[in-house]
Amino acid sequence: MYISKILIENFKCFEGRFSLALNMGLNILVGDNEAGKSSILEAIHLALSGWLYGRYLKNELTQSLFNNQIINRYLNSLKSDDPLPPPQILIELFFEIEDDSLRALFEGNGNSLKQPACGIQFKISFNDKYQGEYSILLDNGDEIKSLPIEYYDFSWSSFARDDRITPKSIPFKSALIDSSSIRYQTGSDIYISRIIRDFLSDQHKVQISQAHRKLRDLFAKEDAIISVNKELQQKGISDKKIELSIDLSTKSAWETSLITYLDDIPFSFIGKGEQCMVKTKLALSHKKSQEANILLMEEPENHLSHSKLNRLIKHIKNSHEKKQIVISTHSSFVANKLGLKNLILLNYDEHTKKRYELKITELNEGTQKYFEKLPGYDTLRLLLCKKAILVEGDSDELIVQKAYMSQNSGKVPIEDEIDVISVRSLAFKRFLDIALKIKKPVVVVTDNDGDFKNKVTKKYENYKDISTIKICADSNNDLPTLEPQIVEANNSQLKILRKILNLDEDTFKDKNSIIKYMENNKTDCALKIFESDKNITYPQYILDAIRWEYEQK
Repeated sequence: MYISKILIENFKCFEGRFSLALNMGLNILVGDNEAGKSSILEAIHLALSGWLYGRYLKNELTQSLFNNQIINRYLNSLKSDDPLPPPQILIELFFEIEDDSLRALFEGNGNSLKQPACGIQFKISFNDKYQGEYSILLDNGDEIKSLPIEYYDFSWSSFARDDRITPKSIPFKSALIDSSSIRYQTGSDIYISRIIRDFLSDQHKVQISQAHRKLRDLFAKEDAIISVNKELQQKGISDKKIELSIDLSTKSAWETSLITYLDDIPFSFIGKGEQCMVKTKLALSHKKSQEANILLMEEPENHLSHSKLNRLIKHIKNSHEKKQIVISTHSSFVANKLGLKNLILLNYDEHTKKRYELKITELNEGTQKYFEKLPGYDTLRLLLCKKAILVEGDSDELIVQKAYMSQNSGKVPIEDEIDVISVRSLAFKRFLDIALKIKKPVVVVTDNDGDFKNKVTKKYENYKDISTIKICADSNNDLPTLEPQIVEANNSQLKILRKILNLDEDTFKDKNSIIKYMENNKTDCALKIFESDKNITYPQYILDAIRWEYEQK
């Protein structure tokens, strides 16, 4: 039994409809900031529980849950002759349930796709019972500047069109774990205190409450406290009795005044990594998490070293292998340890304002195997940048970086969220397969290897009409690699090039001798050019690549 698909409409960063297929077991969501990773976790948890940010939605119903573009479109329409109806948030979860009798309760075509399926529909929408008041609001002539959230409500229904269901009647239970969320109250971490409180039996809670109450009596009997309270009374501040004491104003006062210690150190003072580790493990072993069949984890790598993260991942895999798990991460370590085959790549295209998703398993078998063997770092670099420049090796990377700096007032590409990634030329097409699926702007800077027609034109002919992919290479077969390209571009200023490379003019008189030296010392020469404060002329195909990437803004 698992969630096979989620459909989200108008929730937070999702403008319009977005759907995502999920694996039965492990799902690793990877993408740049604003790709929607956290919102997907929150949407699943909200639809299953009705809770958001640790509170019941009734207390958190706010305009900020709606997508900003949708709100602006609605508000602008109210100024026209054709106003739009108040927008709604829709979250649909599609279930795979083996039990026939249980599946029948949730099976039908009562979903936005109007297709037979098993699942639930969760809505935050305008409540028609307020139609009269809403009409008066529209007719009074005042400009409406915000969503009339006071007329909204939320509800559940099954695909079998049963609108009586509640989170209690839904057979799926979720636990949302975000160890980086740290909220303090009177020096105590609410999150950790709440988890420990929930672990305690009713008997233990009563015993702690009584012990806490005894503290008041002991505190009041201290000579220093008696003296202070007597002096406060003599000050004449009030006709009523004034005294210092321990807070017992509520039956749960002990929950906020007691502090959790680890090795005699208050929890809030231990390292952030250890805090995250303890929080996550406590949350995972909590009764609600044990009962949940879906675990939602937000960036478990926060503040953790590789060794601690390795321990946590091992704990997750060993303790919850039978559950459906959805994890958001920026960490290649997490992706590698949990398995690249479980990766779901997310990307938001700012030009088209659309979101794209890709499972590694959707790529052809050869590409899948390539990325399963490759350390996940480069894969995630392609995912986590806005744009990428793919080059053939370390020397190419240094030259492209320096060329970019020369064209952009000394800024390195990463400052413009452009990542220069060194990829073996045989792997270019592997990366382009991913870039093509998620609409990531990528330019390839490559050698012609003395055969431009076959090594460039024919090799990349499938990408020539793709607007988000650009192949840059020089067509002169007499200049097959980067080094002769650089020497030729600087033919009129070889003296400057020799000086940068620390070459003796008598020994390296002509272009061929310089080319041979550079080919034998590729990385060293590229590093000298990169570190030099003198400018050289860069090959045109490199400048074309930089210009194309820069224009993708």
